[in-house]
Amino acid sequence: MDEGEVEAFSANIIAEHIYSQVDNKGYTHCTLTEIIDHRKDSSAVTEDDAFVTMPNGQKKPRMTTKGWQLCCQWNDGSTSWHSLKDLKESYLLQVVEHAVNNKLLEEPAFAWWVKKALKTGDRIIGKMKSRYVRREQKYGIEMPKTIERALQIDEETGTTFWRDAIHKEMANNAKAFEILAPDASTPVGHTFIKCHMVFDTKQGTLQRKARFVTGGNMTEAPPSITYDSMVSRELVRIAFLIAELNNLDIEAADIGNAYLNAPPREKIYIKPSLAQNSRADTQSS
Repeated sequence: MDEGEVEAFSANIIAEHIYSQVDNKGYTHCTLTEIIDHRKDSSAVTEDDAFVTMPNGQKKPRMTTKGWQLCCQWNDGSTSWHSLKDLKESYLLQVVEHAVNNKLLEEPAFAWWVKKALKTGDRIIGKMKSRYVRREQKYGIEMPKTIERALQIDEETGTTFWRDAIHKEMANNAKAFEILAPDASTPVGHTFIKCHMVFDTKQGTLQRKARFVTGGNMTEAPPSITYDSMVSRELVRIAFLIAELNNLDIEAADIGNAYLNAPPREKIYIKPSLAQNSRADTQSS
């Protein structure tokens, strides 16, 4: 095959892989990104009609979601409206989060089931936390849960692996902070949040990794769900297809550290631990 035939063959292979992602009717299967809006019509139950009186005189909530719809944004960028009944069954926790963020808990269509769903979410998070706490080692290396323990491991082993990982992470994140004087007063209109380190070990090289994370649960949730956007597999393949058709070289790179460079909507501040500062190297930013 000549060069043109090779390019066409490669392009066809990529196109076939993209086509394989749809069913026999040509439909793609999208996943929910977030719920962005809600609405109700005249058939929705009002607060005055939210309860049913039983023969024994007791009042029970009217268990219906009739009249409510939610607007969903999907991973392909499209949006569509769907009934609360259907989304409640398929995306329970996302619907609950939207209800909480938009103060819909007292609406009759939500009041009779959301509190129970919140407890379900708490149980799921609790299981995830307990699973993390039980993970004490990885590749035979102890995984510290605190900065104090990480530095203690370095002292016990005569190394600086964890200390170096902490300094690297904080040096990369330092540019996102505005450092106030020790005697500065509490910033007006700002909310205090806690922060901590999450430690890990990289496969293959066994390099120690430290990630600085904040307690986002201590701030008021934004109106819409926040998430880290990811490039879909389909878009990557389309990019490869375009590059192949235009005889372009493809280069890849590894981003060592990423941080938000846009001003956050939340006004927050943190206080570094004095105990951690006393044990950390003074050259840390």
